[in-house]
Amino acid sequence: MSARRARTARGGAPRAGAVRGGGERDVQRAWSTTGARVERVDRVLVDELGESVEVRGPEAHHLRDVLRVRVGAEVEAFDGRGRYARGTVTAVDRERVVLALGEARVSTAEPRVDVTLAVALLKGDKLVDVVRPATELGVERVRLFVSTNCEARDLSAVKLLRLRRVAQEAARQCGRSVVPAVEEPVPFAALALDGEVVVGDPAAEGGLAAHLDDLLAARAVTFVTGPEGGLNEAEVMALRGRGARAVRLGPRVLRADTAPVAMAAALLLLEGS
Repeated sequence: MSARRARTARGGAPRAGAVRGGGERDVQRAWSTTGARVERVDRVLVDELGESVEVRGPEAHHLRDVLRVRVGAEVEAFDGRGRYARGTVTAVDRERVVLALGEARVSTAEPRVDVTLAVALLKGDKLVDVVRPATELGVERVRLFVSTNCEARDLSAVKLLRLRRVAQEAARQCGRSVVPAVEEPVPFAALALDGEVVVGDPAAEGGLAAHLDDLLAARAVTFVTGPEGGLNEAEVMALRGRGARAVRLGPRVLRADTAPVAMAAALLLLEGS
């Protein structure tokens, strides 16, 4: 069974036994889906959960060559759609890693509010700095669009694939069992809006705090943010005409890659409290 590819996540404290420098590995173990403060476990993204799962391709490489799991090692597999299972490694060879898994469980790490970030295309690799923390915060999907002031007018298949891999890496590392969707960009006029909609607008009279109670009670929320040059007045008015609430994001100017993450954090960190 082939598994979707996810590259190694790094950072934080080194895994027990790893030493920096001298060619030694510094591999960051993932947090358990159970959310236990001190429990860490090697996690792997698989296509389907079952009693016996063969992991091949990049995910097998990650387990075998990066984490260096051996027969008998404990692992946690997740399907990217909200379920996970604990188990052990039963076989390791050059082509595959075989897992024996226990009962599949629904993750408790997912927020109750379904949050979409509708983000205008940004220059360079700035979208990576949106997708990674958005995944950690619990965002359900990132919906890309092209607006009038976008300097980037399209997104290559290679860059889209990279963003999706970043989401996979971040989900594996932070203990989520859902991998957020990163959707292909659409024109502004075709942008879909789900649930309660909030658009970041420096010219708005009020801030986000005034709306948080309503948003916390909603089933779905979409936050819309513009590119480096911002959304123009006509675009903001079009969103407001579709029911969006326009809000300021404080007295300081946030970067285009900071604003969507800040909006998601304002809601999702409270939602989990």
